[in-house]
Amino acid sequence: MDNIILKIREELKQNIDLKYKSFQSKLIPNINESTILGVKTPILKAIAKKYASREDITLFLNDLPHQYFEENQIHSFIISLNKDFNETIKLVESFLPYINNWATCDQLNPKAFKSDESLILYLNKWIDLGYTYHIRFSILMYMSKYLGQNFKKEYALRIAKITSNEYYINMMISWYFATALAKNYDEVIDILESKELSKFIQNKTIQKACESLRVTSSHKQYLKTLKIM
Repeated sequence: MDNIILKIREELKQNIDLKYKSFQSKLIPNINESTILGVKTPILKAIAKKYASREDITLFLNDLPHQYFEENQIHSFIISLNKDFNETIKLVESFLPYINNWATCDQLNPKAFKSDESLILYLNKWIDLGYTYHIRFSILMYMSKYLGQNFKKEYALRIAKITSNEYYINMMISWYFATALAKNYDEVIDILESKELSKFIQNKTIQKACESLRVTSSHKQYLKTLKIM
């Protein structure tokens, strides 16, 4: 069997788009531009699906840190395809320390993660570790799995207690609360009313909520009165 790491890298280099590389580099300014090849997401997903079931896929998954941004993206997509909860937890915990940008973090959306209590323990553990993308990923999971009918006030309060100077954490907290205002307005509005969130998060949350089509006009008008000046 051909070396899977080299095969994936070969396919990536066959699909380089230099204009897309330039575009992508501007969106992810915190990583070295030389590590970005410029391969579009649909191609990355196709590559991930193609190789995910190969017996030697662990060789690629264990080849950390990866050389290219796109290899990290493929890694996220492969983990997301796994349907076994315990195996996925192990894969996520092995990969999180190597995530170095918001795009790779946000593409990690495991099918195996359901809206139950078994995941909550891990999310809180990763938040407590204090690393930027452990925290961002955990908040993303709280947002995607535990809003709407799966919402509990304790979850929102847990997110509200996170304090950080990291832009990519604070943006995700803002995104979480803006989405919560769209799905669970009555349960979370008091958190905004208390003005205990940082000025940046409070105001960014309100901005995002006001830009959302899922938040009513009357709610938007009231939210604007809660800005921290």
